[in-house]
Amino acid sequence: MKVLKFGGTSVANAQNIKLVLEIVNQKAKQDQLVVVVSALSKVTDLLQSAAAKAAANDESFREVVAEIEKKHLDTLKELIPVSEQSSLLSHVKRIINHLETLLDGCFLLGELSPRTADTILSFGELLSSFIIAQAYQQVDKDAVYKDSRELIKTDNNFGKAAVNFEVSNKLIQEYFASNKSRINILPGFIAQTLDGITSTLGRGGSDYTAAIIAGALDAEQLEIWTDVNGMFTANPKIVKQAQPIANISYQEAMELSHFGAKVLYPPTIQPVLRKNIPILIKNTFEPEAVGTLISDAVLSKDTVVKGISHIDHISLLTLEGPGMIGVAGSSRRLFEVLSQEKINVIFITQASSEHSICIGILNSDADNAEAAINRAFEIEISQNKIDPCYVEKDLCIIALVGENMKNHQGLSGRMFSTLGKNNVNIRAIAQGASERNISTVINERDVKKALNTLHENFFEENTKQLNLFVMGVGNVGEKFIEQIHSQKKFLKDNLKINVRVIALSNSRKMYFDEDGISLKDWHSALDKGEPASIEEFIQKAKELNLRNSIFVDITANATVSEAYEKFLKESIAVVTCNKIACSSAYDNYKKLKSLSRQYNAPFLFETNVGAGLPIIDTVKNLIASGDKVHKIQAVLSGSLNFIFNNFDENNSFHDVVKEAGVQGFTEPDPKIDLSGIDVARKILILIRESGYEMDIDAIANESFLPAECLATTNNEDFFASLIKHAAHFEGIYNEALAKDSRLKYVAQFENGKASVGLQFIPKDHPFYNLEGKDNIVLFYTDRYVDQPLLIKGAGAGAAVTASGIFADVIRIGNV
Repeated sequence: MKVLKFGGTSVANAQNIKLVLEIVNQKAKQDQLVVVVSALSKVTDLLQSAAAKAAANDESFREVVAEIEKKHLDTLKELIPVSEQSSLLSHVKRIINHLETLLDGCFLLGELSPRTADTILSFGELLSSFIIAQAYQQVDKDAVYKDSRELIKTDNNFGKAAVNFEVSNKLIQEYFASNKSRINILPGFIAQTLDGITSTLGRGGSDYTAAIIAGALDAEQLEIWTDVNGMFTANPKIVKQAQPIANISYQEAMELSHFGAKVLYPPTIQPVLRKNIPILIKNTFEPEAVGTLISDAVLSKDTVVKGISHIDHISLLTLEGPGMIGVAGSSRRLFEVLSQEKINVIFITQASSEHSICIGILNSDADNAEAAINRAFEIEISQNKIDPCYVEKDLCIIALVGENMKNHQGLSGRMFSTLGKNNVNIRAIAQGASERNISTVINERDVKKALNTLHENFFEENTKQLNLFVMGVGNVGEKFIEQIHSQKKFLKDNLKINVRVIALSNSRKMYFDEDGISLKDWHSALDKGEPASIEEFIQKAKELNLRNSIFVDITANATVSEAYEKFLKESIAVVTCNKIACSSAYDNYKKLKSLSRQYNAPFLFETNVGAGLPIIDTVKNLIASGDKVHKIQAVLSGSLNFIFNNFDENNSFHDVVKEAGVQGFTEPDPKIDLSGIDVARKILILIRESGYEMDIDAIANESFLPAECLATTNNEDFFASLIKHAAHFEGIYNEALAKDSRLKYVAQFENGKASVGLQFIPKDHPFYNLEGKDNIVLFYTDRYVDQPLLIKGAGAGAAVTASGIFADVIRIGNV
């Protein structure tokens, strides 16, 4: 014999019930069946709502009853032939009339007792099981209906009655010994006290009903039919990469079901565990799917963690004080108080110092528990031996579950490290000696990030998902997105990094997609976005609270650079080619570096100097390895190098600057490059990264531009001034020819002093043959004394800058 249970979604409507009847019909060809059914989907909620409204003297409870009646009558009419509907419709209406009579009583009395509530809630299963039994009898007359209340007896604890197994098992066995029908259809959830009063087994109790019957009959198997393909490694609604679990032990299943795995009601396992009856969880809507088999079968030693689950809406209560140390009975008193208030304790932790004890309970019980505990320890609190009970609400318990966890070292460390890297603060920890469950209490707002981060670490072959929030999609931004799109598969296959662009913004629009923006058509998505706002951008990134979040700044905007602090404080990494932040006041530069360390959020800016060249990374490695930089000489502006390499007697200075802008080598405002401020910022960043304290005003800027050019306020006037002063630039060029030198814009640092300016470079100098838009940097250090460390390569252009930004993103992925 097999026992099959179908949940509310499986019997939500006539269409779904037809699927159930087909499954039962196929199963009945091979086995005698007991079929336990829940109420139609949402009906129990409607019954609760009607009862609450009636007790509150709210006449609208009648509208709820009318909705319940319509739902069941419509279902029956679709399942039963018209010729046979009349008597059945009358029966359903009589049940509804009885329900309304009970609710009228609640309305008149203005109260709802637990006993009456149980009776009202029982109508959902009574109606659904009657309709389903009648529908199946249209297919097979060898099917009977049996009221579960006649078989399962409980105590008088209405709402969640305790089963009297001795009496119930005897009744179940006697009934099925005398009834040989191939199919027996029963309502789940409901039972009856020994004196004949309707009781219930708690929400989710239909699973329990099926398990009680399976245990009493020594059934071959208990099948739980629901709307998912079994138990998952995590909640698939929160973790999209969650995978079904094919096999799991009774103990693991109990742990996962306790911690929020909704496909299985926690008490279900006990009656079948004693009899070693396997439980198979199947999907009504995908019956061919394998599902999850729960048994005591020998587990694979390769599977360490079976699942990650959680419980929402938790409060953490802490009782502490010197009056608890070494005092016997403190814990007993605490739990007695909670037991008397009928408050269920979900989580417990106490340090060996005995100074404090923490317990986790539901938010709904927190206020009552706090008051009761403070009353119980009133004397100790008044004597300052114990502090008043401290309550933290809106928390969540995350649980890592696996039978084999006890045989593997370092799992706790791996779990906490994974959470810590994403700045998920752990409020409390509990782990039993069985090591089957490691539980942590975290803030409820972090649950999605925590579950996804842990699942990624334990179940996804260590594939790391990076979630990018990109601001600035001009020339460099477009190239950056192209590179992500073209390399996405390579990164996932070879580096185990899954890069997703969650947000895009330009100066006009911004667009967010929590599931990742399609990079094939990101232009049109951005066009449909909302008005751009840096404040809103930050707020949305904060609200999404995604793991491994990275803010990518591909602008030259000062306001955007001022937002880095807010991102870092949310543990959102920052990757930027914007030089303003790192060349701002030294205190601000140090603060950003400090926040990066404090919140474990990388702050990377390799492209601030040399575009895609590994200049900053090299300096960091030199300093980290104990070297000391004494002198720096560099050509750090690819745009200025391009300009002076192409400026000659055949090309005017104005035309060459224009061409540099067209090719994307200069900033949108070319004066930033030509004034020397851009180069000054770059050398300042290298100086700071070399371990020296300096601000921008300490760098001597020897400008080659006439004062009138520097004084312009827009590009049109600037270019006009270049034409006006053409003779000035020709003079500089002719002087270089006369000295048999080439013009290079050089940045240098030595003996604590720094300068930037145009220099005449002789033929024997390393800078003389620097072509095109290339950069070059010479580092003189303790180790590189006679021959400097030299880095040379393309230092400007959208593609190389984008590649440098991309490289920083990958660095974060490899951390």
